[in-house]
Amino acid sequence: MTTVTIGVSGIAETRARLEAAFRGEPQGAYISFPSVELLWTILTPQRWTLVQHLVGAGPLRLPDLAGLSDRTIDEVEADVAALVKAGLVDRMPGGGICVPFDAVHVDFTLGRAA
Repeated sequence: MTTVTIGVSGIAETRARLEAAFRGEPQGAYISFPSVELLWTILTPQRWTLVQHLVGAGPLRLPDLAGLSDRTIDEVEADVAALVKAGLVDRMPGGGICVPFDAVHVDFTLGRAA
């Protein structure tokens, strides 16, 4: 089972994962954002709903996703484009859209404000 971890990490943490991968240490699948604000800008509630519909469902077409989310095809298309750019969603030959992972895990820590 392939789980992608979506998280917030700075350049040092991302670099450390990259260096470990070059040493042959398995790192798993990661999508990292430099800030929580950017993560929530990309993963809006509407986009998260699309991800929920797609995980484990196999490829779905835009009209199917629009129907499942009670939105227009144009709205869904714009959100799919953003999710493709973020690396969370793939477009398949023939027009299907899928999440290429079996599971999605979101991980970040909120600390005390300074």
